[in-house]
Amino acid sequence: MDNNDILIRLRYALDIKNKDMIEIFKLGGMEFTKEEVLLILTKSKDDYYDDFDHYDDEIENDENIKCDNAMLESFLNGFIVFKRGKQDPQPGQPERPALTGERANNMLLKKLKIALSLTSEDMLEILESAGVTVTKGELGALLRKVGHKNYKECGDRYARNFLKGLAIKYRK
Repeated sequence: MDNNDILIRLRYALDIKNKDMIEIFKLGGMEFTKEEVLLILTKSKDDYYDDFDHYDDEIENDENIKCDNAMLESFLNGFIVFKRGKQDPQPGQPERPALTGERANNMLLKKLKIALSLTSEDMLEILESAGVTVTKGELGALLRKVGHKNYKECGDRYARNFLKGLAIKYRK
């Protein structure tokens, strides 16, 4: 699952409008036009291979903007500000949070937990609604900082099912 796919799934799960996507990117420190946001939210041709490694005939748009980790992290930082409001920096603290450069899936879980004001129990319920059972300890390991002795890298399966669970919760 690439970062473009994460944004597409997140947008669907939380029913975020195009205008709000532009605003969220802006709050995260990146300026995009509506057309650029739509290109970010377009799956790449690489995602459309069939069983015989041929492109599907239905795909006409081969242009898209590749979303890197810095762009995804900026979006998620903007999403936190969008949902919770701007926080005044404390003395000695930078205006914008520094980009962490950590794995996209772990960053996704952490920042969505903050933006949506989720507790660990809420996150466990969301994952369970998507059919994945995770212990509190496993979830804690996914939310730890890189380098912590109990840190665990979040795989695509957890991230995909978390976004699926968000869709179940927020699109009822």
